[in-house]
Amino acid sequence: MSIIVFGSINIDLITTAPRLPIAGETLLGDTFFKTPGGKGANQAVALAKLGIPTQMIGRVGNDNFGSELIKNLQICGVQTENILIDENISSGVAVITVDQRGENNIIVIPGANGKVNQEDVERLSHVLLNAKTLLLQLEIPIEAVVAAAKAAKDLDIKVILDPAPAQSNLPDELYPLIDIITPNEIEASQLVGFPVNDEESSAEAANILLRRGVNCAVIKLGAKGVYCATSEEAFFTPAFPVHAIDTVAAGDAFNGGLAAALFHELTLREAIMWGAATGALATTKPGAQSSLPDRITLEKFLGKIM
Repeated sequence: MSIIVFGSINIDLITTAPRLPIAGETLLGDTFFKTPGGKGANQAVALAKLGIPTQMIGRVGNDNFGSELIKNLQICGVQTENILIDENISSGVAVITVDQRGENNIIVIPGANGKVNQEDVERLSHVLLNAKTLLLQLEIPIEAVVAAAKAAKDLDIKVILDPAPAQSNLPDELYPLIDIITPNEIEASQLVGFPVNDEESSAEAANILLRRGVNCAVIKLGAKGVYCATSEEAFFTPAFPVHAIDTVAAGDAFNGGLAAALFHELTLREAIMWGAATGALATTKPGAQSSLPDRITLEKFLGKIM
């Protein structure tokens, strides 16, 4: 059995600066580096580093970035035979600025990710039979996300959706196909139409998402913690205290840790703790996939704080 990630594969172009620029402002930055990213690929690498058999399904362009992205996934232990090389468009690119507090803003150019369609869903369908979980995000066309979720639901395979980038108008038909939805504060606010920034507003947002049809709503509140609700229970897990230097891919790390714990059939509360710990560790290093912890690092961290 494996976990399948169906989603985006990007190259990240990262700059660091004393602070994030405001509109129309030019800032002198500190450093620049290039690293593999994309929310789908990040989550696949997070899983593989935690020792989970992982397949990545998506697209890259027929360019140097595409070759680099596939090679990196393979080095990290991700199965890549179902990644399509699109001859007609560039690979996806994310341009990221990180300030001294570790906060960031991101511009994503979809490239090949924007061309993911039913052809890719059909490749996914061929390998779903041997999967335990499907991870989805929103950096590919929403039609493909819905079709992928339907294909997994038909086979009774767990679907975890990270609704990022933030959207306010997810199709109504998507919610009942989702077992676990994992928005952060901004994404949750977009989905429900009011600010979500603490435990009380998270509880209200989670109840709305449950009524829309998801089985479990997980609201990621960054340094404040994580709120989780199902029809049977609701609980809040405080964040783990770490010295954050870069929050890029922290949400992807969370989803990787969460899915890895559930793959090992841990309880939901334990899975939320794994997700929170994996996300916290990812903020202590720069970059996206380069910041993701391996299984030994995660277990040592959990051992120290439990």
